[in-house]
Amino acid sequence: MSHKKLVFSGVQPTGNLHLGNFLGALKNFVSLQKNMDCIYCVVDLHAITVFQDPKELKKNVLETTASFLATGLDPQKSIIFNQSSVSAHSELAWILNCVSKIGWLNRMTQFKDKAGSDKEKASVGLYIYPNLMAADILLYKATHVPVGADQKQHLELSRDIAQKFNNDFNCKDFFPLPEPLISKNIPRVMSLRDGKKKMSKSEASDYSRINLKDNADEIIQKIKKAKSDSDVIPDNLKSLEGKPEALNLLNIYSEISKKNIVESLKEMSGKEYSFLKKKLGEMLVSEICPVGKEIDKLMNDETHLLKILEKGTEKARLIAEENLKNIREKVGLI
Repeated sequence: MSHKKLVFSGVQPTGNLHLGNFLGALKNFVSLQKNMDCIYCVVDLHAITVFQDPKELKKNVLETTASFLATGLDPQKSIIFNQSSVSAHSELAWILNCVSKIGWLNRMTQFKDKAGSDKEKASVGLYIYPNLMAADILLYKATHVPVGADQKQHLELSRDIAQKFNNDFNCKDFFPLPEPLISKNIPRVMSLRDGKKKMSKSEASDYSRINLKDNADEIIQKIKKAKSDSDVIPDNLKSLEGKPEALNLLNIYSEISKKNIVESLKEMSGKEYSFLKKKLGEMLVSEICPVGKEIDKLMNDETHLLKILEKGTEKARLIAEENLKNIREKVGLI
């Protein structure tokens, strides 16, 4: 049984998105919608695995939606909706909780990272949310999922759950085994303060990241103060070993200027990092500031954003309810 190619991905509404989200996910989403059917979801149920202020959560759902639109996602080409508006996600998550194995969840490294040292105080939701992620994907019978390297383990779990469901209920190929779409050309965007850490909203210093809503002065200052290296820029990649902050700036420059790292090193070889920072800052202002302005403009029209989500929900619900009906039949639920 062959399944129609379909892309699914979700973004948590946890506040201001940043350059790492932009280069690592959003630009890729826009590219994928040109040639494939795509479903992009604001995964608000995932967000509440840790406590969220209700007013902030609603605002963040709308801001994430605005970020989708501002970076080029087209609701005429892609389905854009928020996860909690389609209740089938939660129902399938429970069914998959009963298919998945404790041992599989115990191996999930992200729970260990997010729960911190006192795992006893973490929510049950945080522990089982990989099963909800599997439900998000399998509910639409998605065949492809754009993921970062840190999410690959969760996608492998989704494949394991799909395979076990197909075997348990004797329905070979009922769920496709979703394939990862990992862009080999896009390196992870790291913190501007610590090149060994991923750029993140949760890092205390705002100087560690470029937010999509930063203004030109903020972007220039953050790049200017970003950690780099006291040596001049080398002409080869090997010389950057042990210099993660310098490598991070060159990777960002390469991605923004649509070059590979070797070409960037050739261009910048022998120059001071201050030269690279000046050029990179100007390029980021040109790339990011229009997006930030568009987000602000869209956030001033809440009715429009809610209408986009409502229409996307209608489309998503049609697919989800039909698939859930078939899933319930397979399981034996009346």
